[in-house]
Amino acid sequence: MSSKKKTAISPTREEDYSEWYQQVIKEADLAEHSPVRGCMVIKPWGYGIWENIQKVLDEKFKETGHQNAYFPLFIPVSFLEKEAKHVEGFAKECAVVTHHRLEKKGDKLVPAGELDEPLVIRPTSEMIIGEMFSKWVHSYRDLPILINQWANIVRWEMRTRMFLRTTEFLWQEGHTAHATKEEALEETLKMLDVYADFAKNYLAIPVIKGQKSEGEKFPGADTTYCIEAMMQDKKALQGGTSHFLGQNFSKSCNIKFADIDGKETFCWTSSWGVTTRLIGALIMVHSDDDGLILPPRISPTHIVILPVVHKEDVAGEVASYCENLKSELTKINYFGRPLQVFIDKREIRGGEKKWQWIKKGIPLILEVGPRDIKEEALFVTRRDDKSSKSVKRSVFLETLVEELDSIQSALLLRATKFRDENIKEIKTKEEFYAFFTPENKEKPEIHGGFAKAYFCMDAKIEEKLKEDLNVTVRCIPLDHEDKEGICIFSKNKAARQVIFAKAY
Repeated sequence: MSSKKKTAISPTREEDYSEWYQQVIKEADLAEHSPVRGCMVIKPWGYGIWENIQKVLDEKFKETGHQNAYFPLFIPVSFLEKEAKHVEGFAKECAVVTHHRLEKKGDKLVPAGELDEPLVIRPTSEMIIGEMFSKWVHSYRDLPILINQWANIVRWEMRTRMFLRTTEFLWQEGHTAHATKEEALEETLKMLDVYADFAKNYLAIPVIKGQKSEGEKFPGADTTYCIEAMMQDKKALQGGTSHFLGQNFSKSCNIKFADIDGKETFCWTSSWGVTTRLIGALIMVHSDDDGLILPPRISPTHIVILPVVHKEDVAGEVASYCENLKSELTKINYFGRPLQVFIDKREIRGGEKKWQWIKKGIPLILEVGPRDIKEEALFVTRRDDKSSKSVKRSVFLETLVEELDSIQSALLLRATKFRDENIKEIKTKEEFYAFFTPENKEKPEIHGGFAKAYFCMDAKIEEKLKEDLNVTVRCIPLDHEDKEGICIFSKNKAARQVIFAKAY
């Protein structure tokens, strides 16, 4: 007989990480593929996570002075043509609308009514928002403009993966205009800090804040900053970006203002965004071979109560007790919101029901039966470590907030430990190539991690590393030692160490 441990997710992370990821999404009932190639349907449990991401970030944006607005889905092609680098960066990903109606020909509907100018379905909104800013800004008194938009985006991807890279995805995009370079740069870094704080304190994901290389920065930006996280297969995932756009888009969109002396000058702008990709990060950073694991601060529901009824004559008593318990629990606040509690009354086997919630990643499972009622106790299971114990109801209520924080802290600690153990300082080119060359070619995910090395930022070398190893400069860490070194590839002087990795 096989001694292999049975898991809820098959294959396991070790057997096939990519397929494991897809199965976690399926078993947790987060999303599924839609009839449109490359698009997904986000189901209630998955969308509940996104709603919580929205709520927290929206509050943080408003605390920093931003207001929400909405801009058109369609962008005239001529708008994109105004900024050469920008259009070049997105041209291959654009979905284009060329007609405005359908006509029936035989059994088919065919496009008719060709548009005078094709419309691009927004891959990002810099150009359309820049057009509007040019109408809104006249004087230094109109600045700064601090705008955020919650929207959907379309980028025509050839290889898609749910939450990580889809043809259509959800995101927020912040766009700001300022009177000075210093203000715009301060804004760019401030929003990067907001993202890093959110990732750490809500998603329990440790990130590295850094600057992108010239080859990896946003098309049309002066500087792109990012947060990078390590997944359990040791690949990097870019969790969010913040762009200092300089005056590039202001000049393209004619965003000008009269300064205090009456002199006309171009604005300095920024843009920044995160997407539903954060849900993919949550899955890959925290989940195990039994399914999803959610940090309590972002989980749609904190606690599920499972009534345990073996005899019909006690069903009413158990149901009443569970309702009373739920009422008591929902009066407790946890990290800025009332506890979200669900009683699962479905008539299916208790073991199957419990496993469904384990796969969905809910932080705490409470099982309540006649014996528990008699003893004024609850049978409590933590999802993060799957530990179970019987706890007196009064004690559980008193220590519940601490228990949820314990789960949150444990997930962050585990993810941080894993990341730090898999960052290696590399001293030579040979060591670098060995680090990123899989020992087992059938399981490339079992080798590598983040490499920290001195690099002279030569674009040709960077392209060669991508070609040879599929490795890129993930970022130049902002929290770095201000110390020069020697580039491990060119032997030229290097201003600082950078982080290399394979990435999603």
